[in-house]
Amino acid sequence: MQLVVERGDGSRVIRLPAPRWAVSVAVGVLGLILVAGGAWYRDYASLKSQRAAFAALQTRLAEQQTLFDGFQSRVAQIRAEVDSWQALHDRIWLPFGPDAGSDRRSGAIGGRSGAAATGPDEPAAGTTDELERLAAVVGSESQSLRALERYVAKAGRALGALPSRWPVRGPVNSEFGRRSSPWVDDSVEVHSGLDIGAPRGTPVIAPAAGTVVYAGGHAEYGVTLVIDHGNDIKTLYGHLTRVGVALDQKVERGQVVAFTGNTGRSSGPHLHYEIQVKGLPVNPRSYLWD
Repeated sequence: MQLVVERGDGSRVIRLPAPRWAVSVAVGVLGLILVAGGAWYRDYASLKSQRAAFAALQTRLAEQQTLFDGFQSRVAQIRAEVDSWQALHDRIWLPFGPDAGSDRRSGAIGGRSGAAATGPDEPAAGTTDELERLAAVVGSESQSLRALERYVAKAGRALGALPSRWPVRGPVNSEFGRRSSPWVDDSVEVHSGLDIGAPRGTPVIAPAAGTVVYAGGHAEYGVTLVIDHGNDIKTLYGHLTRVGVALDQKVERGQVVAFTGNTGRSSGPHLHYEIQVKGLPVNPRSYLWD
């Protein structure tokens, strides 16, 4: 049965009469639907947010894994470098004799046992163990360097007295030892030093500290300078233009002591550089370090 109701504006509305209990049930069902829909939406929004957070976490974990892999690779490189130091130590300490550095703590360490003891799911433990090993080696190296410093300090005075610097820089026109004579055809002579090419007037520096024991003329070397460095070691400089120091004068390593030229028996501007040990010439290259 339909009930037609006419409104004040002339419009009509059809209403269906229904019992009260039906209305109550309909309202209740509608309320349940609204409540369930709200709960479902909240769950959906929460799951969506968690999914976004999980994706961000996965990205961060991937970045951290990349950094960790790079760190492990770098640690392995450092470890390989540290392992190569032993041979270097042997070469450094060899000139000081078998007892040198005997007070050094041994830095001997085995292979990557720490990495083998940890499982594949425990990379951090292996890395920590490796870092501890590297720290132990660095500590040992620190002691070794301090021991070497003490030995070098003791030997520093003697090392500084050696004529280890080039008196001039230039091409070596003639080496120490036997050579074809530039003056007599088909003749061999013994050259007692190095002939270093240099333009006339090039400064000559003292290769080590010493005392001037000769400054004057020489039949073969022309204007000549001789410096006594102690320990039976002397250096001779020939074919000079002039000498810049006086007899008995003390000179320091790196000090300008003369100037190159072409005096004496010479075919062109150069420096004849000679090292004498106990009065006998030796190969200067055995002393030149730089």
